[in-house]
Amino acid sequence: NYKELKVWQKSVDLAVKIYDITANFPKEELYGLTSQIRRSVISISSNIAEGAGRNSNKDFNNFLGISHGSSCELSTQLIIAYRINFINKMVLDSVLNDIDEIQKMN
Repeated sequence: NYKELKVWQKSVDLAVKIYDITANFPKEELYGLTSQIRRSVISISSNIAEGAGRNSNKDFNNFLGISHGSSCELSTQLIIAYRINFINKMVLDSVLNDIDEIQKMN
């Protein structure tokens, strides 16, 4: 059951955290960086769940790879958000630490 996987649980927690953070982004970014960041973070847990629901380890590993790619995409987007002053260094470091932890579990 994917809901019992620690990596899935942590990635869902990260999604909630990201939604809280991006709620403070400028409204004109709702369909830009905000949307992109939210899609990336949702993709992490969604691909873990989808892969766990497949019938083979090969399929599961493939979806873990996609999930990892989404976490790399998210990291990049958060660095951009930091550089354009949407988030501060403390928030960036905290979230990058969460992403690193999830990547190590994948």
